[in-house]
Amino acid sequence: MLFLPESAYGPTNNCAGIGDVLRRRGHRVIFAAEASWRGRLAPLGFEEALVDLAPPAGEGDGEQDAGQFWKEFIRQTAPEFRKPTLRQLEAFIRPTFEALVDGARYCEPRLRTVLADAAPDVVVEDNVVAFPALLTAGAPFVRIVSCNPLEIPGPDIAPAFSGLPAEDRSEWSAFRTEAERVLRPVWEPFNTWVREQGAPPLPDLQFVHSSPELNLYVYPEALDYTDRRPLDHTWQRLDSSVRHTDAHVALPDALTDRPAGSALVYLSLGSLGSADVDLMKRLISVLADTKHRFVVSMGPCHTELELAENMWGAEFLPQTRILPMVDLVITHGGNNTTTEAIHFGKPMIVLPLFWDQYDNAQRVAETGYGERLDTYRFADHELAASIERLLGDRSLRDRLDRVSAQVQARDGVIRAADQIEHLARRSRS
Repeated sequence: MLFLPESAYGPTNNCAGIGDVLRRRGHRVIFAAEASWRGRLAPLGFEEALVDLAPPAGEGDGEQDAGQFWKEFIRQTAPEFRKPTLRQLEAFIRPTFEALVDGARYCEPRLRTVLADAAPDVVVEDNVVAFPALLTAGAPFVRIVSCNPLEIPGPDIAPAFSGLPAEDRSEWSAFRTEAERVLRPVWEPFNTWVREQGAPPLPDLQFVHSSPELNLYVYPEALDYTDRRPLDHTWQRLDSSVRHTDAHVALPDALTDRPAGSALVYLSLGSLGSADVDLMKRLISVLADTKHRFVVSMGPCHTELELAENMWGAEFLPQTRILPMVDLVITHGGNNTTTEAIHFGKPMIVLPLFWDQYDNAQRVAETGYGERLDTYRFADHELAASIERLLGDRSLRDRLDRVSAQVQARDGVIRAADQIEHLARRSRS
């Protein structure tokens, strides 16, 4: 099996969790990940057949951190996150797709070589743009959607990236019109290039193909849009995709031996969102004045942050080990964190920054599993009040306990591995 995940941590971790199950079953698992992941996937037992998405850095630039391209991209464009989602289409969504498209074009020759050498029985893509070599390799193609499933469009669901409510359609049309104006000039030449590489044409205004055989998307049924956007038989929902590759962690006594009335809260804006240092500093300052204790995922700019006395954290934390220990999650609304919080039955405060995070924030709020705050305009007392309100909601905790048990019983990682394995074996017969 050959996996090609987007360079960000969410898709890569998702694929690593599924790949780990397949590897343990005796299959050969290859990652055609972006080159900055060199040396980080092999220790998990995977083969690395990495690709560059841009010309490699010069010899004197040193080794890149995993996903470094996107960390720098996000840090440079952080001011755009303060804009409404309609304005982010031009300021952030378009340049992001342009960068992704450029990466797909650049790596196509190398990816063809990788596929020819590996001769996989199935190829799996967890990304938001097409890589034509995956569709011309002669192996069954599997698409994974590890972003909010609004990425799979439909007339009765809100447009992706909008963060608009499901029950109020008044702004849907304007957002779709602006999205077409902004993105069609990027999509049309990309679609032409995809066809020139021998791959099928892309669906209109979509940057990635769906598979005619197997498509997987990661989202709990409790949050899903199933009643508004039915999908055909090729689509399978994974209620969660919680990997078992994270290392164990021991929390310090200051967090485990808490005074009465003090909860344990996890703060994570993801590896990309936490690159907004000013936002992280403000959150640390506000949360320092509460009675609670906090585990903080500090991210790539951790050296620029100083945690308060009621906090402990590190640059990277094994999130799937942390979440079972906490009472509440403060998150950017990345799809991995959102689905993992539901998996472990934790209420959320969502502070969206970009991409599908607004959609997840809206969905969490409108389904009642947490609250959505304005990331850059919330008042200090609003965040503190949300924490107390969610921690004190016993009925919500009971509901989350029931949903969590259901999600865990469905075991999305095993389900995904089973489906991919079945398709690979069928292709060999």
